[in-house]
Amino acid sequence: MSNIRPLEPADIPAIAGMFQRVFCKDQTEPPAALVDYMRQLYLDAPGCDREIRPLVHVNGDGRISGFVGVNALPMTFNGRPLRAAICGSLMAEDRESDPMAGARLLKAFLAGPQDLSFSETASEVSTQMWTKLRGIVLPQYSLDWVRVIRPSAFTLSVAEHRIKLARLVNPLAHAFDRFYRNRMGRGERRWSAVPESGTGQANFRVGEIDRSGFADLVGPLTAQFPLRPDWAEGQLNNILADAVQKPDQGSAIFASVTARTGTVVGAFAYHARSGDIGRVLQILALPGQAGPVIDCLIDHAAARGVAGLRGRTQPALLEAMLGRRIAFVHMASTVIHSRDDELVQAFRHSQGFINGLAGEHWSRLMGGRFD
Repeated sequence: MSNIRPLEPADIPAIAGMFQRVFCKDQTEPPAALVDYMRQLYLDAPGCDREIRPLVHVNGDGRISGFVGVNALPMTFNGRPLRAAICGSLMAEDRESDPMAGARLLKAFLAGPQDLSFSETASEVSTQMWTKLRGIVLPQYSLDWVRVIRPSAFTLSVAEHRIKLARLVNPLAHAFDRFYRNRMGRGERRWSAVPESGTGQANFRVGEIDRSGFADLVGPLTAQFPLRPDWAEGQLNNILADAVQKPDQGSAIFASVTARTGTVVGAFAYHARSGDIGRVLQILALPGQAGPVIDCLIDHAAARGVAGLRGRTQPALLEAMLGRRIAFVHMASTVIHSRDDELVQAFRHSQGFINGLAGEHWSRLMGGRFD
């Protein structure tokens, strides 16, 4: 008879192999680097909670056939400490013989001791399981946003994933983008591109900082949220150190945005590689300053030569994004579950800070390399 139990260190090679087969579509043995990383991520990282642990599904013959990755996240709600649990990789094999293994894993996870459970990467199938178990979908947290900066380079970057020879027309694409963007006026807004002269935010200064400096800004720039992370000692620094290790996405960049008065009004973190679409990990802004901070991010990325930007929405940014020729697409859902209705209502009213650093996209399991 099958059973579900907490992850043990001896399970890690089997879990890494399952991840390799299910998510990477690779039947070879998992590289040692992936095994080591999953051990560190789920068992040894700062903030790991002995009571909130990843779970494995074990068949009657003792073989592991399913897994749900879990990371604990201390949070606070109006000064009240909470324990949250982030649901990461949910996977199951042998679905023909046991099609309910994934559902049982999720049910066991949601029955844990945490005050709040959430995921920002729920697929359609996973979302259905969450909602059947009284989980809630948060539409305002569930969109990816996209801003085109260089139209030809953006198109080539998208096409390259399917047509490897697309890069051969790069010189022509760059020449067209320069011509097209130079004909736009400073601050002009088009869906197709960003002006070569920028968005016109002359009253704000962008300064690149290191990840430690960025970590210092996270607290002050999220203080307006009644429900927000309260990272354990060393946890945020560990997350940021993890997030930078995605070479296929380019260089990791951290920057602050300062007004003329000297007040830091925002910050952002993203990966950039010239000619490709930059991946935004986090945008932070004081109330009322989201628009200028987004403009500064776009200008900074444009100066780095990126083709466009892509990131995950947060409700506090949506209003400012709507007027800036930013497109939205639904790739995965952000879902939450709590036995405390007050926490659920806080998220329904966009009072919670999740996604990005308070989520899963920082993990090297999403965009990292282990070869």
